[in-house]
Parts: sequence; structure tokens; C-alpha cells
Amino acid sequence: MIPTEYPITWKKNNFGIKIYCSIPAIATGIMLTAGDTRFLLDPGDGILRDLNDELSNEQMFNISDLFITHGHHDHVGGVWALLTYFRVMRRSSDLHIHYPEGCVEIESIYNAFKSVYSKSTPYHIVMHTIYDELPFSRKKVKVQPFPVVHREYTADGKTTQLVPSLGYKFNFEGVKICYGGDTAYCDSLAKMAKDSDLAVIEAGEEDEDNHDGMHMTKDEALKIAQSAKEFCLVHVPD
Repeated sequence: MIPTEYPITWKKNNFGIKIYCSIPAIATGIMLTAGDTRFLLDPGDGILRDLNDELSNEQMFNISDLFITHGHHDHVGGVWALLTYFRVMRRSSDLHIHYPEGCVEIESIYNAFKSVYSKSTPYHIVMHTIYDELPFSRKKVKVQPFPVVHREYTADGKTTQLVPSLGYKFNFEGVKICYGGDTAYCDSLAKMAKDSDLAVIEAGEEDEDNHDGMHMTKDEALKIAQSAKEFCLVHVPD
């Protein structure tokens, strides 16, 4: 198991990942690097600061795609900052955003940005709603989306409802990284994590004896993660 001490970095051949942080209810921020290509996964609050500490403007502009697992604030809180930064810095290349069907949060961020800045933004934002589990390719990276099971409390604070949520498995030159996002234990994640070169698995449930099924306990996460060649546990409560 790779120690949970942020930032977490891992690389095999030309494919790597850097997890700046993954803190429940605070922020997530992950960069995937495949050759010269850069993707961001769940860009939460603070991601722009973290990227600016190590990337030049040109390298920032090489970020071609955002992959969103679900719309909770700790996974999308940095999207607005990224969009406005690219506008101010005069990015010209398209930015692609991939997200699960029904993720109203990311659509609201996009619509608000378009409403305010559409006449002064030099780049184009391409929105990709993911409706199914069909694989696709971006920048020579094969992407396999898959459903996971994540819930949230309703206004009464007692009942819960499902949140549109995905995990992603990325394959570049035969190296495979599986990222499950936030989820309870589910067979789809177990299937995708198996035999991955790296599995990034959340273990966000604090109460192992009486949990609410929104996140995985450490034991549940390990049951899935240990089927991969290497793994790290994220979203672990302090």
C-alpha cells in the first residue's frame, strides 16, 4: 500500500498520477499525466494553487480534460477557478469536461461561467455527458467509465438519495490506473480495480460498526484495493 501522505505520486513508464489531496468534505485534486498529456480528476478547491506551484502557463494549457466523478463540492470546488484562470491567461485550445449524466452541479458551473464570460473567453469548453459505460479515448488514453454507488443526505438529515456518480479506469500504453471516486462497496469498482497497475480507492467511512453506506470502511476498501498490483487509500478521515 502506498502511504497516505499528500501529495501522493506514482508513475510507471510514461503514465503517472499525482494526488495533491483527498480530504472528505474539504477538497480533492488529482492530476493524471500520460506522456505530454495532462488530465485533471475531481478538481476541488485549491487545485489552481497546487498546479501553479509546479507548472508553467504552457504546461497548464496542456491540461486538455477534466474528469468529474460526481458533483459534491469537495470534488468540483476548483472548476470555476480553473475556467476563469484559463480565460484570463488567454488559453486558446479546447477544454473537455467529462461528467456523469444528471450531475447538475457541473452543468450549473458551466452555465454560470458561460452566462458571465461567454463574450470574453478565447477558448471553447466542450461538455461530455457520460450516459453509459461505453469506453472512449482521449489523447491516446483509453477511458472506461463505470457506475459506482454514492449517496447524500436529503434536507431532513435522515434519509439519503443516490448521487449521479462514476469511477474511471485509464489505460495508457498498457498501464492501467483505476480511480473509484466516492462510493460505497460495489461490484463494478471491484471488477475495475482488479489487476490494475494502480487502484486509487476511497476509505471515507469513519464508523466501521455503524456506517451509512455512503463511503467504504477501510476493510471494505482494502478488500477491493488488494486485488490491484499497487494501491493507495484516499479520502481517509483524519
